[in-house]
Amino acid sequence: MPVYDYLCGDCGPFTEMRPMAECERSFECPSCGHAAPRAYLTAPRLSGMSAERRLAYATNERSAHAPSTLSGMGKSHGSGCACCSGKSSRMTRRGKNGSKSFPTSRPWMISH
Repeated sequence: MPVYDYLCGDCGPFTEMRPMAECERSFECPSCGHAAPRAYLTAPRLSGMSAERRLAYATNERSAHAPSTLSGMGKSHGSGCACCSGKSSRMTRRGKNGSKSFPTSRPWMISH
């Protein structure tokens, strides 16, 4: 429920939580009991968030109900992939223990 400001003629300003349907009605002053009309004493507070946080929330919302997979995104390796299917390629070398190496590619990268 929102918080509204009211201004009593005798006691001064006070705030109360009320339903939005009753926002324009006067409210009984908690000190003297007289009807006090609603007053606009403070500016409305709107909360916002940074673009980074908004993006993080949007990403979490998308992944909460439908997590993305490699096959669903079209980024999976094809059936003729030399690095995963065991076929030899000039780009891939396999050691005796089954380890893969990529002699012509970047040496600092880790294989998938």
